[in-house]
Amino acid sequence: MALTAVNLSPSNAAAAMTSIPSHPQRNTIRLQLRQNPLLAALRRDQWEELEPLLIVGDHPKGDHLVHQGDEEMEQIFILDGMLKRVVSNPEGREMILRFAGDTEMDTSYAAWRLRRPIPYSIVAVTRVRTAQVPMAQWVEFLSRHAELKARFEYEVMKLMSEVMAHTITLHLLDAPGRLSRFHRKHPELAGRIPKKELAAYLNLTPETLSRLKRRFGRDF
Repeated sequence: MALTAVNLSPSNAAAAMTSIPSHPQRNTIRLQLRQNPLLAALRRDQWEELEPLLIVGDHPKGDHLVHQGDEEMEQIFILDGMLKRVVSNPEGREMILRFAGDTEMDTSYAAWRLRRPIPYSIVAVTRVRTAQVPMAQWVEFLSRHAELKARFEYEVMKLMSEVMAHTITLHLLDAPGRLSRFHRKHPELAGRIPKKELAAYLNLTPETLSRLKRRFGRDF
């Protein structure tokens, strides 16, 4: 499968990181975290245990939250904006594996469990606000809450299944089929992903994507 070449130049801007109690928008951030399906069911005592571990970050478009090959790993909850998970080769060509937006998460958990470097990068598609916790602290927190750990590991398996299904789609479906499947599976992302990013995800040129959008007569 051909990979679409994308400029991988690193972001020059560093994210500002703040604890939740110190953040001027802490009440809004707490409400946003409660909208995450995994965190929505936390008991008060669990929330009081987790909140001090979370650090809020504001990331510019193009910022790498996690670099492919890193051994320092993060659990990331998205408050605003969108992230992508990507893999790249030494020549700087990349494949986008998935997008994640508000109320979703991304994680390095599988690599942590396998004791391997992270096999992908996590990059800001738009300006993004996240709440992050180092993986060692997240795993320690989960170890004290078996039910939450089971739900989290189920979500990680769903993410891995999603990435596998996307990869199979690139091999088996033609260009219209790929776009149609994306719209069917991810209607919540319609119109939110920049055309260049969506084209790369579907392994299309931006020009081909534009022709398909006109053909379908929809805004994807």
